[in-house]
Amino acid sequence: MGNVQAATAPPPPPMGFQPPPPASVPKENALATPAESQALENPGTMEDLHKRCKEIFPVNFEGAKLILNKGLSSHFQISHTINMSSVMPSGYRFGATYVGTKQISTTETFPVLVGDIDPSGNLNANIIHQFSNRIRGKLATQVQRNKFTAVQMTGDYRGDTHSLSLTLGNPDIINNSGLAVFHYLQSITPKLALGGELIYQQGPGVPGGYISIISLAGRYIHGDSTISGSLGLAGCHICFHQKASQQVQVGVELEVNSRMQEAVGTIAYQVDLPKADLVFKGSVDSNWNVGAVLEKKLQPLPFTFALSGMINHPKNQFRLGCGLIIG
Repeated sequence: MGNVQAATAPPPPPMGFQPPPPASVPKENALATPAESQALENPGTMEDLHKRCKEIFPVNFEGAKLILNKGLSSHFQISHTINMSSVMPSGYRFGATYVGTKQISTTETFPVLVGDIDPSGNLNANIIHQFSNRIRGKLATQVQRNKFTAVQMTGDYRGDTHSLSLTLGNPDIINNSGLAVFHYLQSITPKLALGGELIYQQGPGVPGGYISIISLAGRYIHGDSTISGSLGLAGCHICFHQKASQQVQVGVELEVNSRMQEAVGTIAYQVDLPKADLVFKGSVDSNWNVGAVLEKKLQPLPFTFALSGMINHPKNQFRLGCGLIIG
């Protein structure tokens, strides 16, 4: 909701800030206390719980796509996107990204403003700002046909060993409706983090007037392996990520929806070939959807060629897409 896709505007800096790991204990300080050698870190936000696994999943598209990125300064960048598709929305979109001067780390600078608009006036916009070292705010809006169709506000608090997040979606005081999501994540050990999620929705279209859902969540990291999951009355979501080598990553995802009584399992992988300037992502799920995306940088030109394919044999569906990114 209100998220700007990478195909329409340059992505903002990484959202999940992770403090640098503690320095290794030198030999002359080998008698350090266990508290010093096993210091806990901030676990990140619940939004990034499955990030390592989800990042290697291919994002398929259909038809033809042309993206032109142009940096006007060190803080301002614009993009032009043309889509031609029989399935996805087609047409032209103009995007812009502004990055401020408040530098938090080598990879994060705030505030960040990202947005894109089409000739009909349909707008997606995101504002991200770091108010202090511990508090970050986000605002996402979507305008369709000259009306605000979606508004989402998020506040994150990052302690030394825990994170708190509160998200409000489409709050309407007059009609007494809206969605509130509360997240809490706590580092238990350097490898284990546990937390929970509380979702509360109220409105005239909700059965009984309101609904609340509680879920438990956790993440365990061991070397190059990461397993994360959430479990609640609505179902469960489990992800496993393994970095097999410097070039190959593998991910497995299982989503179970108890209300719809369905479950979907997906296996994905990513292959990086830096010497060939090539990245390949592929996936297959239990519904027999097979998808893959290939991205190849055409050095020394500032061009990136993208090729996407997705097929479902039982449904007799096949979708092919090709794109060119300039800049």
